[in-house]
Amino acid sequence: MKKSNQLINETSPYLLQHAHNPVDWHAWNDETLQKAKEQGKMLLISIGYSACHWCHVMERETFENSDLAALMNEHFICIKVDREERPDVDAVYMNAVQLIHGNGGWPLNCFALPDGRPFYGGTYFKPAQWEALLKNVAALFKNQRNELESQAQQILEGINQDSLIDDSPPDTSNHGELPDEAYQRWQQNFDFENGGSKGAPKFPMPSNLAFLLQYSYFAKDEKLKNYLRLSLDKMAMGGIYDQIGGGFARYSVDASWKVPHFEKMLYDNAQLISLYTLAFQILQNKEYLRIACETADFVLRELTSEEGLFFSALDADSEDEEGKYYVWIKAEFESVLGNDSELFADYFGVDKEALWEDGKNILTIQHYPKAFAKAKNIDSDLFIKNLAQAKLKLMQARHNRTRPGLDDKSLSSWNALMIKALVQLAAFSGEDKYLDAATKAMNTLIDKSYQEDGSLRHSYKNSRASVTAFLEDYALVADAAIEIYQLTMDEQWLDLANKLSAYAINNFYDENESMFWFTNSKTELLIARKKELYDNVIPSSNSVMAKVLFNLSRLFENARYADITNRMAGKMASWVKKHPGSFSNWASLLLYLNEPYFEIAVNGPSARTYIKRLYKAAYPGKVLAGAKSISSFPIFEKRFVPGKTMIYVCVNNTCQKPVEDPEEALEMIR
Repeated sequence: MKKSNQLINETSPYLLQHAHNPVDWHAWNDETLQKAKEQGKMLLISIGYSACHWCHVMERETFENSDLAALMNEHFICIKVDREERPDVDAVYMNAVQLIHGNGGWPLNCFALPDGRPFYGGTYFKPAQWEALLKNVAALFKNQRNELESQAQQILEGINQDSLIDDSPPDTSNHGELPDEAYQRWQQNFDFENGGSKGAPKFPMPSNLAFLLQYSYFAKDEKLKNYLRLSLDKMAMGGIYDQIGGGFARYSVDASWKVPHFEKMLYDNAQLISLYTLAFQILQNKEYLRIACETADFVLRELTSEEGLFFSALDADSEDEEGKYYVWIKAEFESVLGNDSELFADYFGVDKEALWEDGKNILTIQHYPKAFAKAKNIDSDLFIKNLAQAKLKLMQARHNRTRPGLDDKSLSSWNALMIKALVQLAAFSGEDKYLDAATKAMNTLIDKSYQEDGSLRHSYKNSRASVTAFLEDYALVADAAIEIYQLTMDEQWLDLANKLSAYAINNFYDENESMFWFTNSKTELLIARKKELYDNVIPSSNSVMAKVLFNLSRLFENARYADITNRMAGKMASWVKKHPGSFSNWASLLLYLNEPYFEIAVNGPSARTYIKRLYKAAYPGKVLAGAKSISSFPIFEKRFVPGKTMIYVCVNNTCQKPVEDPEEALEMIR
């Protein structure tokens, strides 16, 4: 039996993966940091996540090597960090490595002085490189400590200076042309052959496509809509989408979306459900709704706990081989489908478009089912029915393989993304199961993570909520709560969103820079405190918080919230203009600020029915409030008319005449 290190007491699946390494790993905590200071030993901070392929490779090659482990244990206090559990720690040391090399990634390996200041780092190292680096760093620490001190201080200054925000007052003037200018600059990087951005690897970047979908509605730009259709179709038809079981891999290593990096992340799939639902809403292609439903079904089937929360990820690897669970050789494909194999091999491109390497196929499609059936001159309804049966057979056969590893921790922020997606999907699909799953997850999240003092916890596993929450948790949970309220009219969720936002302002907001810190003022201080501003694979916590306050300012008629939103938007406007692909969620906020943004209040016995109809209106710039009777929320003040259901449509502090017919209200919006 292998000896275990201190990680055996942790709940993070990533940390537990390393619990039997010969390296004397510690978790990131006060005791570990104090130990380094008392012993005067350097920190070796190794950061990754459970679904990270190259993290697994480095573990096998290096961290399970007893000689290399002995070298690490002799000279360093070795700390393993799950970047998903501690994004604050990851942000600081990733910033350091980016300053040193100009780029970064995972696994992230950073060397720091006993007080935590980093002086060198990198990503993946081969065993020989690692051994040489360990010996070199140990010698430098022993013989040239002053040089390391100087380098660490320079890097720390760089980390603290790395901010987009200056001391100038925010530009709160009208930015009406900004989204247009940003789009004109951005489209130069569009791939008009394969969709997405030019080059490889290709990430779906849901926030980017969501902004462009909303912008296309206002701009009425058919070229943009065609580009969006191309991007959405290529992703849905490519190998990045699991054609058998639904759900998207994290990214494609090639330019045509064929060969995925096979890990499946909750945050990607949640946002892509929202994206394809929005695409159905604006572009009216039923295939997009199908993709959203299949992806949601995958999450409910494979990433959902008995308590109703959502797990974080499925690994790329099984049996130490990336993608082994998902690929097919032709003979196995034929043995599963028998007489039907020829037709479905044609549909999935087996040994043609789907062929990858060594006879393996990553299933792809060239046409959606109806178009394929039409091209083959076969009955489309019958083909779709038989296709569903074929997929079921292939999925059952796949279940007999060794499954990829599951990261079974539940993060509040990522769960919130999934909750919001399911609410949106429920509205457009008419399937109650999605709303039921969203409501169950939100109830469990609040029950397990919400504390008496109004704070949240970031991570939950094995009946234990841990890690003080970050701004992303408050922003995204509040955003999801607003979404549930808009569809269900259950006022507890709007009240929760308001409370979380007020807590965030009290504990995260920096009045001087008009932005929110990523970490709570009440928690442990790292060597640097950061503000998250870039919209990446997940929108930045600041941009989400700004949009939450934007909506709440209207629902609660809260001038303080409106002022904060406007100041944040003013601080970021010039960056949106210069680099829209890095600030797309901010761009959405600017779109809301400059296009008519409607507040729609529905009050009366038929409110729920009317709200469902109004929710599905294609117009992107709106927020809904509904109540069957008298409500204490400011938006309903003096608006209850006994026996009637009245719809109030307001924009820019001006309200139209109330109406009783949802179609009249929709016409006002149009």
